[in-house]
Amino acid sequence: MAAPARVALFTLGGTIAMTPNPVGGITPTLSAADLTAAIPGLADADVALDLFDFRQKPGASLTFDDLRALAAAMQKQDDDGVAGIVVTQGTDTIEETSYTLDLLYTGHAPVVVTGAMRNPSLAGADGPANVLAAIQTAACGHLAGGGVVVAFSDEIHAARRVRKTHSTSTATFASPNGGPLGYLVEGHPHLINCVPGRTVVPGQTRPARVALVTLSLNDDGELLTGIADRFDGLVVAGFGVGHVPLDLVVPLAELAERIPTVLASRTGAGPVLAQTYGFPGSERDLLGRGLIRAGFLDPYKARVLLHATLAAGASRTEIVDAFAVAGGYADPTTTWPWPQNTTARPTEKEISHARR
Repeated sequence: MAAPARVALFTLGGTIAMTPNPVGGITPTLSAADLTAAIPGLADADVALDLFDFRQKPGASLTFDDLRALAAAMQKQDDDGVAGIVVTQGTDTIEETSYTLDLLYTGHAPVVVTGAMRNPSLAGADGPANVLAAIQTAACGHLAGGGVVVAFSDEIHAARRVRKTHSTSTATFASPNGGPLGYLVEGHPHLINCVPGRTVVPGQTRPARVALVTLSLNDDGELLTGIADRFDGLVVAGFGVGHVPLDLVVPLAELAERIPTVLASRTGAGPVLAQTYGFPGSERDLLGRGLIRAGFLDPYKARVLLHATLAAGASRTEIVDAFAVAGGYADPTTTWPWPQNTTARPTEKEISHARR
């Protein structure tokens, strides 16, 4: 008989850990032990859990510093030989935190992020089912070496693709560009999709500030004023496939000369194009003026990647290459600007596969 798979579980707070406050509303209070004690069927999952109460915050209050510290803690668990890692947190920022961790964490053990839309005091609270699914996904071995995913509502999503699409629905998480990686079926992950290449950004050693500006009808560009004096990088969420109003062309070109300026689409799905439209303010015009193409990365993911590359001290060429790979318009095996240096433990994978 194989020994139970070791899974490290880190809690960050969020709705999944919230209980009613005497003065009204709910606040994060539950520990990792509290969360796991409330999961029916966990005893049958053949796992040994190592529990870590890492933070106790609403999802909206998490920071890049929190995530860097968490990535380091996860790396230590991977070095110690765990089969998988689970992170529970508030859903407000999962689409950004999961991708940040995916860029920072270099380990072999898969990382599965999850949370809940209904707090534990509500009928039909989804936290226990989501945590169980995350533990089962982390322990199975199928995702070993693949970085970070999100497990929610019995779906498995790539951190690079996942988005929160509804403010209250328990089926809020989706991957508009590519769909889920797979599903939990009778307690077992079934993968039907993949994300090419592993993209890790090394050496987060420098402070970096990245602005995100979403354009709207008749936008006069006032929010762009002075950005290069206050920020190290900018993501512009333009219209459609990467368009901006005519009056913003020159200000954006001037910004692109001073700081890395990424052109994303505010639509939430589909790519920024490269050469279809040719009018002033089109994607072809803006890329020709020095803006960087986000490709399939939505504005929030683009901001995460730009922050990570700037914090790593990346050159403009490295930033452009990173966006080409993560944005889906370059070969990840030849163009990603840094060696991946991910921890390889094939014997762990073989053991995990033997559990099936």
